[in-house]
Amino acid sequence: MCGSELHSLPEGVQRVARVLQDAGHPHSPRMLDDACRTAQQAADALGIAVGQIAKSIIFRRLSDEGDEAAVLVITSGDKRVDEKKVDALVGKTGRADAEFVKARTGFTIGGVSPVGHVTKPVVLIDRELFRFEEIWAAAGHPHAVFQLRPQDLETLTGAPVADVV
Repeated sequence: MCGSELHSLPEGVQRVARVLQDAGHPHSPRMLDDACRTAQQAADALGIAVGQIAKSIIFRRLSDEGDEAAVLVITSGDKRVDEKKVDALVGKTGRADAEFVKARTGFTIGGVSPVGHVTKPVVLIDRELFRFEEIWAAAGHPHAVFQLRPQDLETLTGAPVADVV
């Protein structure tokens, strides 16, 4: 993906595409015909197991003075995040509303990518993703996804792998 092709994409997808290009990632974002705001919708559109969807869940870290940090938990689409496990690793967290998510990440809920955030979040990668050779993640827009391996998440984010479900 290059030049004019990149400029025709939504702004959030352009940010993700640049991060992937700069990292030498072999897969560019792919625009889907329908919005995939849930892991199940994305899995259905791609013809894969829901567990192969890397969900990006944003929490609000409450322990930060003044300006609460975003905590990004990347987990398998068929798992539910255990907030107590997340809190034990990063400090007390709370729910993040749509306004907080957009302000901290630059993405709307349903299109939050694991990369390309406007403000660097605290990131945790759930070990359950490593059950799969290939996974897919949102690419900055509810219609955009990109392919990767679980190991690529570690490289792209520099984040630790943890038990968070």
